[in-house]
Amino acid sequence: MLIDRRVPNLPSGVERYRVPGGGAAVVPISAGDRITVIDVEGRQPCEVLATDASGRVDPGLIGGKVCGIADGLRAILASGSDSARVVLGGLRRRNIDLGEAKAVRLFGGDSTAGAQEEFTAQGLGVLIVAAPGEAMTPEAQDTATEIEVRIARASPRSEEFALLPDPLADARLDFEVPRSSARAYEVKEGDYIQIVDLFGRQCSDFHCLNARALQEGIERDLDNTVTRTLLGRGYPGPGLFAKVFDQDFQPLVELVQDTCGRHDNFALACTAKYYEDMGYPGHANCSDNFSDALAPYGVKRRRGWAALNLFYNTGIDHNNVLYLDEPWSRPGDFVLFRALTDLVCVSSACPDDIDAANGWNPTPVHIRTYPAKERFSRAVAFRRTPDAEAQMTKETAFHPRLSALTRNFTEYRGYWLPSRFNNEGPIGEYWACRERAVMIDLSPLRKFEVTGPDAETLLQRAVTRDVRKLSEGQVVYSAMCHETGGMLDDCTVFRLGKDNFRFIGGDEASGLVLRELGQKLGLRAWVRSSTDQLHNLSVQGPNSREILKQVVWTPPAQTSISELQWFRFTIGRIGDFNGVPVVVSRTGYTGELGYEVFCHPKDASTVFDAIAEAGKPHDIAPCGLEALDMLRIEAGLIFYGYEFCDQTDPFEAGIGFTVPLKTKTEDFVGREALLKRRDHPQRQLVGLDIADNEAAAHGDGVFIGRNQIGVVTSGTRSPILKKTIALARLDVTHAGPGAEVEVGKLDGKMKRIPAKVVRFPHYDPEKTRVRS
Repeated sequence: MLIDRRVPNLPSGVERYRVPGGGAAVVPISAGDRITVIDVEGRQPCEVLATDASGRVDPGLIGGKVCGIADGLRAILASGSDSARVVLGGLRRRNIDLGEAKAVRLFGGDSTAGAQEEFTAQGLGVLIVAAPGEAMTPEAQDTATEIEVRIARASPRSEEFALLPDPLADARLDFEVPRSSARAYEVKEGDYIQIVDLFGRQCSDFHCLNARALQEGIERDLDNTVTRTLLGRGYPGPGLFAKVFDQDFQPLVELVQDTCGRHDNFALACTAKYYEDMGYPGHANCSDNFSDALAPYGVKRRRGWAALNLFYNTGIDHNNVLYLDEPWSRPGDFVLFRALTDLVCVSSACPDDIDAANGWNPTPVHIRTYPAKERFSRAVAFRRTPDAEAQMTKETAFHPRLSALTRNFTEYRGYWLPSRFNNEGPIGEYWACRERAVMIDLSPLRKFEVTGPDAETLLQRAVTRDVRKLSEGQVVYSAMCHETGGMLDDCTVFRLGKDNFRFIGGDEASGLVLRELGQKLGLRAWVRSSTDQLHNLSVQGPNSREILKQVVWTPPAQTSISELQWFRFTIGRIGDFNGVPVVVSRTGYTGELGYEVFCHPKDASTVFDAIAEAGKPHDIAPCGLEALDMLRIEAGLIFYGYEFCDQTDPFEAGIGFTVPLKTKTEDFVGREALLKRRDHPQRQLVGLDIADNEAAAHGDGVFIGRNQIGVVTSGTRSPILKKTIALARLDVTHAGPGAEVEVGKLDGKMKRIPAKVVRFPHYDPEKTRVRS
């Protein structure tokens, strides 16, 4: 059975593997497989090894020219990183001993983005690919970046290769649930359950019963209504709201990892009645399959079984109708549960072939269980672009310190960030920033090292600000637009040298856009991701300068913290000449005097501890995303998906000052469209004062009488202003200060809240505090 449901950009029979910078990967190969190794971002050294079926290193298996000992791979495997643990597990399971193995070395130096090398496998074996790199110091730009491996299978056997991922650890149970069937299995308390969608777009209903109660003849099992009620959400997800409960409100399992993120917890597992009503009497169904599988455990038959319907893509539309569509899951997607008591579980490979529930073609699923001694971090999948391979949520380098202060974390752009902290909460954190000082983890910001003789030209063409006017040691805030004038990202650009820049934005795709633009223009410039090499702690508040003066040592040739002006950066060390290296910029996202401290992840705990210790006399506090949102809304600072998107131009987003069309005469992406948009404005970002204490929320309509004239982009209750405020994008004819409008709640008509257009931003409109 060959079923190709991969992402459409990959040809049939082609598999793709991601090797992270500073990491490695292990891939099985067979005779005739065509192997393509790609330097995605350029200048990334790569080591390739091959072993035969017995585990013996054999460079001839891929016909590569051996260049020397695999020092880079050995360093990676000795690092203890997540990538190293996965690779070491794969080598151990295949009885591979690298010893003094030699490698084929590729790329590095001035290799261009997208450079490729091709090989053909001569037999059955394993391919090992490493992307070695040293830890990058913050002032340097020698980042380690991704290597991509593509394999065109000579004899595609999907179930053996790409679709069934390697075990997460040594499995206790490891079996397949054939299509249109169900299997029951027992799991001990603390053990893990992994359910894998082998081919993509295949639903797997999951149900579990308390095994201890079942031994006493009592059926206490998964209850969807109790679970939804206690969680306050449609279905569980990794993090705080992860548990599945029974009728007695007792937790049965918790969801630890999820690479799909789209499931159903409303409908029953499919039943005989469903198919009968659709004109298919006698059709196989999950509920009957559950009853058959559970019969040996003495469980009574049911006409319909409640289930956590994994990978089932449903929703409730605005007409209160439950609808379904093809699943979001891709080949190899999985969920990982942890049993919270002894369980009897049952999993199905749903037989529905009469609608889109399984992509019209039912396939098998795979089950693995792992012992309680294993430890798996909570994670969801993040894709840098829609066609990219999934990456699991990471912890920032500051997480060990922050997790001791809170359990309230939320996923943001592939990382866990604290939303609030114990004891203080958002209000206390807010006041700490306005009155004293706070530390905010903003490590998920996307960093790209832009280097090469044409680096300045590339950025001059890519962003709206005039990069040629940027001095070394200076930072500029800018927009990056599409040809239509719509914003792709907002960013800061650091100039580290004549041909050396650092681009920091919110979207991973910005690096791809820069790289593609450079290639299109034929420029000699490299754009390499450094997000994983450069984590940053924002220190904000009126006392931030006094704190960092005690912490950051700068050499005589660099600007000191006392001298550092707004939108400038300096290079220094923590403590003294021998301290860990940092880059400190006078930038922020709060509307207060503030700085951002950048360091390599290995130094993050040292940086955090030094700042926290120096901040004690100033009562420094940690600050989460909830308080940060209040701070940035007061200060009129914009956020992607709220104040702007790719259909919003910088003028409409309230940052028209980043588009100097009169003084920047050179062409840049979107310039012609922005000239027209500037001369013929349609919408404007404004501030609103809300008359009542009720919050105006993102997406609420703004009305004058029957007519909607805009939409609220963000809203909050301002502690310092003692009123409810909002940012809103309005038709320019009603955007003047003093205009009386109404914010629509409920359906926009049944409830209206009076509001007034006011000067924007609400807090410190003259920017006196950030400039102080």
